[in-house]
Amino acid sequence: MTRRGRPRGFDVDTALDRAVDVFWRHGYEGASLDDLTSAMGINRPSLYAAFGNKEQLFRLAVARYAQVDMAYAREALAEPTAAAVAASLLRRNVEAVTRPGRPAGCLTVQGGTACSAGNEAVAQFLAASRLAGERHLAERFERAVDEGDLPAGTDAAGLARFVMVVAEGHAVHAAAGVSAEDLHTATDIALSAFFAHVSTGHH
Repeated sequence: MTRRGRPRGFDVDTALDRAVDVFWRHGYEGASLDDLTSAMGINRPSLYAAFGNKEQLFRLAVARYAQVDMAYAREALAEPTAAAVAASLLRRNVEAVTRPGRPAGCLTVQGGTACSAGNEAVAQFLAASRLAGERHLAERFERAVDEGDLPAGTDAAGLARFVMVVAEGHAVHAAAGVSAEDLHTATDIALSAFFAHVSTGHH
C-alpha cells in the first residue's frame, strides 16, 4: 500500500539515485528543490514527506551513493593483502570517477567543497564521511601489520591517508576532464611508491 502523498509506483531507491545524480552534478548548494523534484519525478510535499528537508535528502543520497557507487571500496578491503587492497581501491576508484553516464568525480568530494557559511554542517558531514573511509582503510592496514603482511612499525594511518589523498585527487582531476588512462598512470606511480614504502619497512 502506497503512503499518502507519494505518487503510485514511487520507488525510494530510484528517487534517491536521481537525487544523487543532481547533487553530484550541481553540488549541495547548486542543486535547487526544483532540480531535485523534477529529476525525482515527485512534487515538493512528496519530497518532504518521504525524505524530509533538502539536507536530510542529501544525507540519504550520500548514503545511497556510498552503498552503490562506493561498493568497490568495501570490496577492496576484503582483498587478501594490503598491496592488493591499495591496488584494487585505486584502480576501481579511477573507473568510478570516470564512469560513462555518471558525472565525473566523486559526490563526497564535489558535493560540498564550496559550501557557504550557512551550510557548514553539510561540508562537515562530507568531511566526516571521507575520514570514516580513511579510518576503515587504516584499520585494514593495521590488520595487515598484525598478520605480518605489512612490516612491523608500519604507519597504517599514514599509509591509508596517502591512498585516500590519491583517490580524492583522482576525483578532482576527473571532474576537470582528466582521462581514465591518465589517472591510471598516476595510480601506477602511486602504487610504486606504496610498494617501495612497505617493502623497505619505512616508518
